[in-house]
Amino acid sequence: MKARLPKEYNMSRGDMLKQVQNMQENMERTREEVENSEFEATAGGDAIKAVVNGKKEIISVKLKEEIVDPDDIEMLEDLIVAAVNEALRKAEDKMQEEMGKLTGGMNIPGLF
Repeated sequence: MKARLPKEYNMSRGDMLKQVQNMQENMERTREEVENSEFEATAGGDAIKAVVNGKKEIISVKLKEEIVDPDDIEMLEDLIVAAVNEALRKAEDKMQEEMGKLTGGMNIPGLF
């Protein structure tokens, strides 16, 4: 008796290649969309706002005037780092989420 595979396993090499090319195009389009998106995070009760893009570049850092204390620069520096890192995490999470949708959750090393 001969085993039968589901219909989707009986595709030609040309069909398979076309499917892979479509996936690559979708991944590139998704990567560009995420890279062109902006991600925002705040720290210190919204006293500091950091905005980054999907390329993990800082777009802006905004400080509320009342938090600038010349006697406590260290706290200000820590809050800026926290806000920027959180915005970068959001960008990375979005990239992982969108690429995961395209790869069916498979983790393909070096892909993104």
